[in-house]
Amino acid sequence: MEDEAQDDNGPEPTESDTIPDQEAYILRLYVAGQTKKSLTAFANLKKICEEHLGGRYRIEVIDLLENPQLAKGDQILAVPTLVRRLPPPIKKIIGDLSNTERVLVGLDLRPAE
Repeated sequence: MEDEAQDDNGPEPTESDTIPDQEAYILRLYVAGQTKKSLTAFANLKKICEEHLGGRYRIEVIDLLENPQLAKGDQILAVPTLVRRLPPPIKKIIGDLSNTERVLVGLDLRPAE
């Protein structure tokens, strides 16, 4: 049996880390509890990612009611807010993400017209 542990490259990758870094979209969705707007934003984001990123993404949902100190790091002023951490540059989109075209442009998946 072959040992697949990675002892020279740092920690073992998790399931969501198995995509190449240059192709991965790391997205953080900041919410304040499980409000209708927060749930809508997450559902819209998941749908957009599935349709346009085909598994090349990781979504981190950060509930500011549980971890308010995390808002400072990404300078979150309103919720829900989506922050694209990777690929650079960092981008932010505020709202429930219901305007698919605006989200695609905001994530640089589609050029602005």
